[in-house]
Amino acid sequence: MNVLLHGCNGKMGRVMTRLIAAHEVMNVCCGVDVSPASYANDYPVYSGLDDVTGRPDVLIDFSHHSCLDNLLAYATKSKVPLVICTTGFSDAEKQQMMQASTSLPLLHSSNMSLGVNLLVSLVSQAAALLYDSFDIEVIERHHNQKLDAPSGTALMLIDSIRQSLDQRLDTVHGRHSKNQRRTKHEIGVHALRGGGIVGQHDVVFAGQGEVIEISHSALSRDVFGHGAIRAAEFVVSCRPGFYTMKHVIEAARTRS
Repeated sequence: MNVLLHGCNGKMGRVMTRLIAAHEVMNVCCGVDVSPASYANDYPVYSGLDDVTGRPDVLIDFSHHSCLDNLLAYATKSKVPLVICTTGFSDAEKQQMMQASTSLPLLHSSNMSLGVNLLVSLVSQAAALLYDSFDIEVIERHHNQKLDAPSGTALMLIDSIRQSLDQRLDTVHGRHSKNQRRTKHEIGVHALRGGGIVGQHDVVFAGQGEVIEISHSALSRDVFGHGAIRAAEFVVSCRPGFYTMKHVIEAARTRS
């Protein structure tokens, strides 16, 4: 399977290069990066998608949400299945992805870890059972170089909670300067940035007399890379449509 690695010289691009090199049937046929000469790769690296020759089997993107227009234009024209692992997209940009998925298989997740996506499922189930008598707060921790806050994974968790309750809940980002009691219809979201924390997410269900916490900690960026590889293996055989890591997990469960 030939992979076009978009953002190949970034932190996750370097992880993907290493992991795919050890893969039995997958290889990076070429890469694209804003700094194409910053590493001596074993594959050609271009400064833009317009320079890519040949047709890869799948495109894996670990770049920046500002690249979305070019990314979708290339994938739509080439009909290349697309795995977008980038975060920080606006609602309008997410809608662009949905539109593009009508003509090609497109998988997007704010977090490629299989463990995190299991966390999302567990949190959804817990919220449906506990919401009536528990308050819900989300805490996320990341390294000091992360740009977006709250994290895309925190937003995934909040969306899953809202969907499980079938109602709109107000998101409160921290409580600085607030001088009022917590309302029932809110989810507190707290973002911590420091050091080299790869990623940690905690969902706290606080009741009267007991507290339940569901947590996930990423100890290495490799977990995101392994998930992206699983996603690429899945999406290459899909029909046009919009997919998430939930579909990858369900397909693995069906095979087992």
